[in-house]
Amino acid sequence: MTDISGQVALVTGASKGIGAAVAEALAAAGAHVVLTARDTKKLEAVEQRIFDAGGAATIAPVDLTEADSIARLAAAVAGRWPALDVMVHAAAVLPELTGVVDIDQVALSRALTTNLLATQALIARFDPLLRKSVAGRLVHLTSSVATAPRAYWGAYAASKAAAEVLVDCYAQETRNISPLRVAIVDPGATRTDMRAKAYPGEDPASVKLPAVVAERIVALLGEQIASPHRERVNHAS
Repeated sequence: MTDISGQVALVTGASKGIGAAVAEALAAAGAHVVLTARDTKKLEAVEQRIFDAGGAATIAPVDLTEADSIARLAAAVAGRWPALDVMVHAAAVLPELTGVVDIDQVALSRALTTNLLATQALIARFDPLLRKSVAGRLVHLTSSVATAPRAYWGAYAASKAAAEVLVDCYAQETRNISPLRVAIVDPGATRTDMRAKAYPGEDPASVKLPAVVAERIVALLGEQIASPHRERVNHAS
């Protein structure tokens, strides 16, 4: 197992699904994990599981769609720790799957705010702390539709594609001037609430658990990677 004892990690979307699994895996590998999401009670449940397993965590309820919330979060983290070693950006929203001509503008705006604008804000606010780490890592979770668009996925695909471009550009901008490395990870078909919403007739047991993705992300932290590094997690459940 990758040993990241003493490191500080931030996970967005940490209240459930892949985000929660990643947070627990990071804590099991020795990191102090800052858990962020909107639902305080769910964050507390993840935090308790980490505590019960002997790990360390801090919850920081944040709504990424609020203009100042990310700035406040970054200030709070900087006030407690000298550097941020790992940031895993798992938070995302899936708008209704519909044809492009029928996309709801309010839902699209929310998706762009959460999936794109918050991504840029997180990078901007946490860049100084990530660069202070001796081996900072940013792991951005994406989707296959970002690079292989499908009918009726337009709103979500557009928001994730734009976010992926931003993250790729950031990786190129930092790779020659800092030890920071960026990974863009497509988790593939995974048993999450978002997956159930997109594929309501699918047997959940036919796709892998979030823990499989979490295990791969933690392992990736111990590897020498290019920046950006891209991969898809295809392991069976």
